[in-house]
Amino acid sequence: MRYEYTVETEDLAKYYYMGKYVIKALDGINLKIRRGEYVSIMGPSGSGKTTLFNMIGGLDRPTRGKVYIDEVDISKLDAYELAWLRARKIGYIFQTFNLIPVLTALENVMLPMIFVGTPREQRIKKATELLSAVGLGDRLHHKPGELSGGQQQRVAIARALANDPAIVLADEPTGNLDLHTGLEIINLLRTLNKEKGVTIVTATHDLKMIDVSDRIIYLRDGKIDRIETRAEVTVEL
Repeated sequence: MRYEYTVETEDLAKYYYMGKYVIKALDGINLKIRRGEYVSIMGPSGSGKTTLFNMIGGLDRPTRGKVYIDEVDISKLDAYELAWLRARKIGYIFQTFNLIPVLTALENVMLPMIFVGTPREQRIKKATELLSAVGLGDRLHHKPGELSGGQQQRVAIARALANDPAIVLADEPTGNLDLHTGLEIINLLRTLNKEKGVTIVTATHDLKMIDVSDRIIYLRDGKIDRIETRAEVTVEL
């Protein structure tokens, strides 16, 4: 079944309690992200970007409200069901790459497929195809320490796509990269978004993301400050 919205949140809130103080990291987020959209979540430090990212990705539980992935309320899933959904529906890309240093690029990309029971020959074939798609067909057997930062992020992108996720979540994917390499990664994500129809949600400070985003969601103090389309941002500039 093809759902219109890949991600939906309803009155989503995350509070942290420190003695008599309450820190409202998220405070009533209502959001709908269409299948195939490229959305960037932006805002100052402490605005709630990473918290929202973690909620959508099922990495943390909300204090209040709901998160739906392909119309499944993930707050109602137990630990096993949530792990199943994360493995099959969500691909993650992190600022620090999070590659396994003792594994080759090929083995890092194959790893998520092991968890869903993909046969070995199929894992090798698909991982090879994905690494070739991100421009690393000649680096299959290099370990992370033998790759540049940009190449490591390309491996991380290929790994995020390993199980054909409905959504790819990218947390500051260009944060550890230089300007030129960061732009290459942004354009690569946009190309994959267009060619594979994968929904991409990035939490970012990088203004270059605006140019490839369908919509930009600005957070401030745990709330949605405003939502703009790329065309609206261009008019303002």
